[in-house]
Amino acid sequence: MKKYNKYIGLMNGVALSLSLAACGPQESGEGSSGGEAEAQDRELIVWEDIEKSDGIKEAVAKFEEENDVTVKIVEKPYAQQIEDLRLDGPGGTGPDVLTMAGDQIGTAVVEGLVKEVAVGEDVQSIYTDAAMQSQMVDGKVYGLPKAVESTILYYNKDLISEEELPTTLEEWYDYSKETTTGDQFGFLALFDQIYYAQSVMSGYGGYIFGQDAEGNYDPTDVGLNNEGSIEGANYIQKFYSEGLFPAGIIGEQGINVLESLFTEGKAAAIISGPWNVDPFTDAGVNFGMTKLPELENGENMSSFIGVKSYNVSAYSKNAELAEELLVFLANEENSRTRFEETQEVPAVEALASDPVVAESEVAQAVAEQSIFAELTPNIPAMNEVWTPADSALQTIATGKAEPEDALNQAVETIEGQIEATHSGN
Repeated sequence: MKKYNKYIGLMNGVALSLSLAACGPQESGEGSSGGEAEAQDRELIVWEDIEKSDGIKEAVAKFEEENDVTVKIVEKPYAQQIEDLRLDGPGGTGPDVLTMAGDQIGTAVVEGLVKEVAVGEDVQSIYTDAAMQSQMVDGKVYGLPKAVESTILYYNKDLISEEELPTTLEEWYDYSKETTTGDQFGFLALFDQIYYAQSVMSGYGGYIFGQDAEGNYDPTDVGLNNEGSIEGANYIQKFYSEGLFPAGIIGEQGINVLESLFTEGKAAAIISGPWNVDPFTDAGVNFGMTKLPELENGENMSSFIGVKSYNVSAYSKNAELAEELLVFLANEENSRTRFEETQEVPAVEALASDPVVAESEVAQAVAEQSIFAELTPNIPAMNEVWTPADSALQTIATGKAEPEDALNQAVETIEGQIEATHSGN
């Protein structure tokens, strides 16, 4: 098995996709009759991400007018929407259209939570190949790409100029050794989490799941303790052991500490994502953005590229109308408007050259990093990776275990959980 295929198709645009099929609940509200049923048939509920509803209000109003339908927008954290659907869908209080992370789609399809959508090549072709790939399983489409994300490097222009900016991780290590005082820091990252640490480990040849020639993930081939992963983890460890990363950025509260240090002007650079553009702007930070640094071996740091998508709930009693709304929300015009309102990088290929997107620093940083990024594995077995991998990295960061021992234990746990939970899939 080979390691992840490098993310391709995003130099000129940013996007992704995935999909699969499963049996879901009934779609039509049979048994209803009369005016009440008709009214219900013209109502849709959309679960949108937190503080992102302004990006679709204009499109929703137009859809309501053109289709004689009422659409209610409810904001929920997008990463939690599938869990909420498991509870609310069977009770009839769930959405018709929801927002999902691309790596959740495989699980959602297996559980029968989302519907296959009947969109032709004319619709699929407006997104980059990688974007549509994230919404497909076994050649079937289960959603349309809404936005794409990747981690990037933020730097404080008041602390370091663009001309002084290190281009390699080793140079950032040297810079941190010169500037770290205990109250002030150079470069910081949440390397105690696999989401961020994989950027280094992958660059040395590590991987999570191997892939076959067609790009299908093999859950029996876990590469988190191979030679490259261990080499990357050893490199990561020195940032902690030499005091270049504060103890406070380890563990659950680490992200809050890291972001606070940056907004307070106590860190010259951090690795984060597009989701922090608005918070850092509101905090008055004079920041710039660029791709992640190169490694000593000449490879660029990788990253997980994630896709947010719009999907139709398998519990929707108005699935056909919900599908029409899905296509409408994700089309080129409405994707452009949503970007203007939310700064979420669109997945529509043609928008890469649109001035509104092309002149955006965050969009360009994400596009540049996307050349070196990998799709987050979307198979259900990925659910068994996060916690053991993070636990291993935290023991490495705190000096409680050496990288090889910690990663061997993590892989043993991951493989055991996959065997116990997914061997029948």
